[in-house]
Amino acid sequence: MSVLQGIKVLDLTRILAGPWSTMALADLGAEVWKIESLDGGDDTRSWMPPAIHGISTYYLTANRNKQSLAVDMRTAEGRQLILELAAKADVVVDNFLPASLKRLGLDYAALSAINPRLIHCSITGYGQDNPLENRPGYDFIIQAESGFMSITGEKDGEPMRLGVAFIDLVTGMNAVQGILAALYEREKSGRGQAVDVALSDSAMHFLANIATGYLNTGKVPQRFGNAHPSIVPYQLFNTADGRIALAVGNDEQYRRLCEDVLERPALCSDPRFTRNKGRTEHRDELLPQLQAAFDGWTSEALIAALRERNIPVGEVKTVAQAFDSEPARYRDLVISAEHPVAGEVRMVRSPLRLSRTPTVPPKAPPLHGEHTESVLSRVLGKDEAQLAALRAAGVIR
Repeated sequence: MSVLQGIKVLDLTRILAGPWSTMALADLGAEVWKIESLDGGDDTRSWMPPAIHGISTYYLTANRNKQSLAVDMRTAEGRQLILELAAKADVVVDNFLPASLKRLGLDYAALSAINPRLIHCSITGYGQDNPLENRPGYDFIIQAESGFMSITGEKDGEPMRLGVAFIDLVTGMNAVQGILAALYEREKSGRGQAVDVALSDSAMHFLANIATGYLNTGKVPQRFGNAHPSIVPYQLFNTADGRIALAVGNDEQYRRLCEDVLERPALCSDPRFTRNKGRTEHRDELLPQLQAAFDGWTSEALIAALRERNIPVGEVKTVAQAFDSEPARYRDLVISAEHPVAGEVRMVRSPLRLSRTPTVPPKAPPLHGEHTESVLSRVLGKDEAQLAALRAAGVIR
């Protein structure tokens, strides 16, 4: 039995943050009804390359274990179907602009009136009940606006975005936390509630130590490339044949690095470098000396020596090398499911590992509108005549 078995989720989201959250709920066993427009469905279905047999791999990223319904919510009949599904659901997740959702009559006030136990999670760019609530939110823009780009990239280079839309992903994770907390609270109160999750909030919250550093000192954080602003040495270093990531987290690890691995005790006994605070203040003097010491090592030999002395280190890998690595193999990170068009679809396993209630076996992301009739028949009791009439009217497909 899965942990969310019996929980029904009405998914009114598209692209990434919302689908990422509802996929996590689906992995945990919730039944997710993904509502898509008639004209193409989720935007990411057309985002390619890359693609496999004409199916966008971006779409495959965040939509497994769901059921797809193609419904035209611009029609009164389509909106009525959504209201009927909301009456049967435990959770609704949307990423509409608040004004659009209210205009459709699908906001929290409207849906909770017909289902007081409903948990309604709205994902927006800038939150609700403020002058920015109807400004669209995009990961790239919020990476720029939140300060993340200002701390990412080489010290003297351009501000840079992270290689994935991580604010969308973090926001999706935050939505899951809020939804699960609301489901837990409902067990005690019997009542649902609204969950308001914003990309801008998630981005600023994810600044973590950078945020508290600025808020409490007033010092504007700078870019350090791959180095750490508060810990030294904690960055990439070149070797004779490659590059390693070294993360010396405390003074004892640094001592072992200098004395046991590099056999250069002076680098540790020097009062400028003995403590981390001194190493951060004198990084410009220390780092060239460490780099010179690493130049004579191969990556394999250096990594082995460092790991033997419990000093955190890793090899800089490509994505292909990462999926062929020991952690990926030992954790069975790659899962697969059969897709009716793309054949075998390979995906990354959920990171949630529960001992008694594991995640559900993967089902391939659905075709556009694949489950429209089956869900409307099973959940809402629509008969073939009613379904035929809805098809003929252009309400469903």
